[in-house]
Amino acid sequence: MNELTGAEAFVRMLQLHGVKYIFGLCGDTSLPLYDALYRLDHGITHILSRDERSAAYMADGYARVTGKVGVCEGPSGGGATYIAPGLVEANESSIPILAVTTDIGVGGRGRYSLTELDQKTLFQPLTKWNAVIERGEDVPKMLRAAFRNMTTGRPGAAHLALPFDVQKQPVDEGEIWGVEALGHYPAWPVAPDPRAVEAAAELLLAAKNPLIICGGGPLIAGGQAAAQALAEALDAPVATTISGKGTLADSHPLSVGVVGSNGGVVETRAVVEAADLVLFIGCRAGSVTTERWRYPAPGKVRIVHIDSDPAVIGATYPTDVALVGDARLALEALCTAIGARRPDRAGRRLTADFVARQKQAKFASFRRHAESSETPIRPERVVATLQALLPEESVVVADPGTPCPYLSAYLELDRPGRRYFSNRAHGALGYSLSAAVGAHFGRPEAKIVSVMGDGSFGFTGGELETVVRLGLPITFIVLSNAVFGWIKAGQKSGFGERYYSVDFSRTDHAAVAQAYGVKTWQVEQPEDLKAALAAALEHGGPSLVDIQTQPLQEANAPVSEWVA
Repeated sequence: MNELTGAEAFVRMLQLHGVKYIFGLCGDTSLPLYDALYRLDHGITHILSRDERSAAYMADGYARVTGKVGVCEGPSGGGATYIAPGLVEANESSIPILAVTTDIGVGGRGRYSLTELDQKTLFQPLTKWNAVIERGEDVPKMLRAAFRNMTTGRPGAAHLALPFDVQKQPVDEGEIWGVEALGHYPAWPVAPDPRAVEAAAELLLAAKNPLIICGGGPLIAGGQAAAQALAEALDAPVATTISGKGTLADSHPLSVGVVGSNGGVVETRAVVEAADLVLFIGCRAGSVTTERWRYPAPGKVRIVHIDSDPAVIGATYPTDVALVGDARLALEALCTAIGARRPDRAGRRLTADFVARQKQAKFASFRRHAESSETPIRPERVVATLQALLPEESVVVADPGTPCPYLSAYLELDRPGRRYFSNRAHGALGYSLSAAVGAHFGRPEAKIVSVMGDGSFGFTGGELETVVRLGLPITFIVLSNAVFGWIKAGQKSGFGERYYSVDFSRTDHAAVAQAYGVKTWQVEQPEDLKAALAAALEHGGPSLVDIQTQPLQEANAPVSEWVA
């Protein structure tokens, strides 16, 4: 029989599943794998990052904009511990990324080998599927299992540990086969029970004031058109979580925008309060979306819930009808079940006109701040200026902290699709710079913009070397206010303004980025903002705009828990 090494088989299996990019960082235990990548003709490009956590975020950003599995890798020991935060974020966000961490040889276990670590136990709670490959001959079936588990059902992250000696062991070339369709997600989608579909249709038609709340599920499933069709058939408004932003164009008359405690405002909350039935689609109905399970009020509205994961349904709200299945297929089935029937909504409150009035009030407040010439610069002014300058083909990646609530609430997307995202499962700082790198490789024709606070910049600034080395035309925007503002705002609203250990010194981010070779601008005055952002967006290489902005604890941020 013809034989490959375990490392060669691993590369061939990635190739068979349509992998084009691997984001990662080298280490001693990875030498056979890197040598196989060097020698074989496979069509895969390796993107060298400066941190394994960044590599995982790159894979995450790539997966979000492509609908394909993102792949990241790192060595044993510290490499495995560093890559973990990216896996748990992707897994909880239903984004399939495969993390490959090489490992000490199987024969060295229990003998105090350098970087020895129980990788299987480490990654078990962080991933949907996780394994250590114990023998070279198991490489093909383990890769097939990883891709199958990542992309079917509820998508999620997978981890494979690849020991050093396994990488050198023989593998029968006849075992090298894969299913390329499993390199995309959701693979093999499943439709819900037709009886549940009919029951849900009857409830939706009978409701006087139905509201649809979309999480990330419709975008993951490619269900934007079906979501719009259902909303129009029911004449029902559509709100989203941050992860669901882009399900409906913000310009659509039934589009409410983002609701909840991050990106939601009192005007959008009023839309939720007006509903007598809520249809959750691909949404966990967690603490942020529902403002700690208060809106909608439990027991006061009927609930229909669509999700590919049955464990999600009924976890937070009593549910009248559960539809377990792919969001797109469920929405299409609901549209078919409703057919030409139209609800009788005489005397209803939750109309397109009501939604329009709430949005008008929301944006009136926004515009007052966006037009302000006060310093430090208002975050609203940054969003409004960016909105006016963004090219048609663009993707905005927001870090948590200052950027996320403002962009989620006020950045308007004129058509559906994944054109904005943030890491909302765990909300770790330092995400957007690296995720933007992955988004660039996934969607090179689009202008990628990463918006971060200065706290996030401190986590991730070293990856600017990666961006410059590769010549990536990404624009980075740093909202600089020298504070961990989210925490300080919480100390203001809930702890009597007892500010403790949240302030740090201001960094000249433009100078730091310039030292890496990035073209930079620094903005302190509102009148200079438009010219700087326009020049940065038009620049053909990496660019960064360092903007001194109002801190969150002093701002009118769209965060409901800070509103008296």
